[in-house]
Amino acid sequence: MHIKKVIQNLQLNDNYSKFDLVIYSENFKSFDDSLKVKKVRNFIRRIKGFKSISIIERKYNFGLAKSVITGVTEVLQHYNSVIVLEDDIVPCPFFLTYMKKALDLYKDTDNVGCVHAYSLPCSVPLPNTFFLKGADCWGWGTWRNSWNLFESDGTKLLGELTKSNLCQLFDLDGVVPFTQMLKDQIVGKNNSWAILWHASMFLANKLCLHPGKSLVKNIGFDNTGTNCLKSSVFDVKTTKRPLFFKNDHLNESILARFAYKDFYLRKKVFQQDTSLI
Repeated sequence: MHIKKVIQNLQLNDNYSKFDLVIYSENFKSFDDSLKVKKVRNFIRRIKGFKSISIIERKYNFGLAKSVITGVTEVLQHYNSVIVLEDDIVPCPFFLTYMKKALDLYKDTDNVGCVHAYSLPCSVPLPNTFFLKGADCWGWGTWRNSWNLFESDGTKLLGELTKSNLCQLFDLDGVVPFTQMLKDQIVGKNNSWAILWHASMFLANKLCLHPGKSLVKNIGFDNTGTNCLKSSVFDVKTTKRPLFFKNDHLNESILARFAYKDFYLRKKVFQQDTSLI
């Protein structure tokens, strides 16, 4: 059960009891999964230790995109910022401290749209923290004013990217097929909210803060889920110490952009399967 690992690792964070926990539980898509949903709900109902715990048990299966979009939107109606973990994103003991410090530090910085906790296992050394243009989705946080810029119409986003001749830049200089992912989302070949979020922040000229060493790991590439196949290409070891940073580098990192491009080219990720992200 992935969610159990996520919660147990959250509870290894020293300050977890100071956070409100909001859980969205999807209902089963097919009756064969009804027992699994029941087990998950039995587990989450027994969670303790957080400042407050709210559980929303869906009567239906919303699907990935609708579930995340509606959940984040609802939470940000009551809070100024949100930290988001899907049930296969396992945090390290320093995750919450990093996220809170970053969200506090950059809350009034106009060109920063979001914060991310995952970092690719690059062969090129990365800065302690760095910015890339756009957004990301594996352990992330944002503010209400940034989420208000979220555009759920993929056709509109694609039109703006094309009109402004930004597709090549959006695709990390042609290395990652983000534009194709967006096209696939439009015609229903994927159910990705993340490509809409990335495109929304990219077009708004917003930066996303990334850590040089990952504070989360994605355990969803084990072939047990609906939206990910089996792969080890994104496996990482999470940081063994807290990350420290200052509000003094508000530009996209040229070094990190090169390192990310190098990773995707070296691993030939999308020559294997364009559904990996």
